[in-house]
Amino acid sequence: METRSTRRRDFKALEKRRLKAARLFGKGKSQAEVVRVLGVSRQSVSRWYRAWQREGEPGLKAAGRAGRKPKLTSAQLSQVEQELLRGPLAHGYATLLWTLPRIARLIAQLTGVKYHPGHVWRILRGLEWSIQRPEHRAKERDDEAIARWQKRRWPQRKGGPSAEAPGRCTSTRAASRSDRP
Repeated sequence: METRSTRRRDFKALEKRRLKAARLFGKGKSQAEVVRVLGVSRQSVSRWYRAWQREGEPGLKAAGRAGRKPKLTSAQLSQVEQELLRGPLAHGYATLLWTLPRIARLIAQLTGVKYHPGHVWRILRGLEWSIQRPEHRAKERDDEAIARWQKRRWPQRKGGPSAEAPGRCTSTRAASRSDRP
């Protein structure tokens, strides 16, 4: 599933659309006509019109990249990824689990750039890493014994509703102050 943050805007197409609006303005078309032709909002066309009046077509050219520049260079990101591939044990951790705080510390040690652990997942997603959760299974687990128990004992324990014991009903409504002890 593509999320808003993973979608990339086509800056060339956006610039092309603005320049088409400039040509329409130059032909004497009204802002309302430009809205209909290009299928964009009135606010955008109004903003483009003001820029076109002040600066002409150059005022509608692309301004460059959108948003803040990344703190890490591609070389630094590559270095971080190489260290992540070495594993947590190589960095002195007792388990094979990379956590966000651990990765944030690693990035700070390698690059001097500090990230909040809650932001580290964005960097990992940019490196095409995904969340991997370890299975919580005991080493001593006996799957055959569990299967036997589920087949033989569970149906006996599970049983069914008893005819003697009436069902219980409780309110799902949150208790008001007067209901509380």
